[in-house]
Amino acid sequence: MSAEEAPVGLYVRPAERVERLTYTRRQAAEALGVSVSTIDRRVVPVLRTIRNEWGMRLIPVSELERYLEERTTEARAQPKRRRRPGRRTGLHESTVARIHAEHTRGRSLAETARGLNADGVKTSHGGRRWWPSTVRSILMRVEPQLGPDS
Repeated sequence: MSAEEAPVGLYVRPAERVERLTYTRRQAAEALGVSVSTIDRRVVPVLRTIRNEWGMRLIPVSELERYLEERTTEARAQPKRRRRPGRRTGLHESTVARIHAEHTRGRSLAETARGLNADGVKTSHGGRRWWPSTVRSILMRVEPQLGPDS
């Protein structure tokens, strides 16, 4: 081709941005962070897909975005407060205050347990008697309720 025959004004410029129109199943799986089998079992059946001439199934970006938007939930305003494991204490506040008071006076766990048994104080869950280990667990877990006078 001579210089006179070359097309005039034909310029090729690189694109600044290329937008994706479709995903393959593998690309969609990578985008969602799941396996291809999960995409095949759970996602593809609820999406409109494109099947090309050689049998490849393509997922339009708009369909994948719609799928995600329908299944996205709002974050909770406040995280749930975690409770301590195990049963809740059913002790009366005066019993808890008594145990803490005796501990601060220097009585041992066994002495405190014997005193509670002697006075006929009911245990939290209907046990027959107080044990030093039970008194210790109350000292470790349950804070005494401080009244307005304290």
